[in-house]
Amino acid sequence: MRTLSGLFDTRSDAAQAIDDLMERGVPRHDISIVSNDSAGWYAEDSKEEAGAETGAGIGALAGGAGGLLAGLGVLAIPGIGELVAAGWLLSTLAGATAGAIVGGATGGLVALLMDHGIDERDAHVFAEGLKRGGTLVTARVPDQLAVAAEAIFLKHSVDIAARRDDLAAEGWTRFDDHVPSSLNRKSKVLEPEKKP
Repeated sequence: MRTLSGLFDTRSDAAQAIDDLMERGVPRHDISIVSNDSAGWYAEDSKEEAGAETGAGIGALAGGAGGLLAGLGVLAIPGIGELVAAGWLLSTLAGATAGAIVGGATGGLVALLMDHGIDERDAHVFAEGLKRGGTLVTARVPDQLAVAAEAIFLKHSVDIAARRDDLAAEGWTRFDDHVPSSLNRKSKVLEPEKKP
């Protein structure tokens, strides 16, 4: 079993990756999604009167996650804000919010991601990506599906090394939960890459 993760600039790209993973045979219970809710898309899409303008939030994920959202939860993470999460990683995040992350331990979210098999350098980029409005998909994948799952992540997610370089060009060195969210400033994470 391997744990694979990808950062997505749009929830629709994340939803497509989840669809593709399940189509290839990755069980729904082995897939998790964590998305920034700073724009309030979850609350807006949850209202009965939510119209087409908010359909890209929960609607895109529900369509792409085929029931994964049944256990959807909203968590407040210091340094990031509100996150919407579903899947096996939700319970880990919920436990962490009651512990190290809420306690203000620097790098708590990064350490949590590392505990789930994410390389430290990538964990910093994932945490910063979540802070800036991105979505993280993590899947526990049987060894025989690992190559196909890696191809799915490569197709739909951002190139983490390139994103790290883009962030470094802004003067960023690592995720810092004491630096306020940069959602109100121009950000590479909020300018989705064009897919070929």
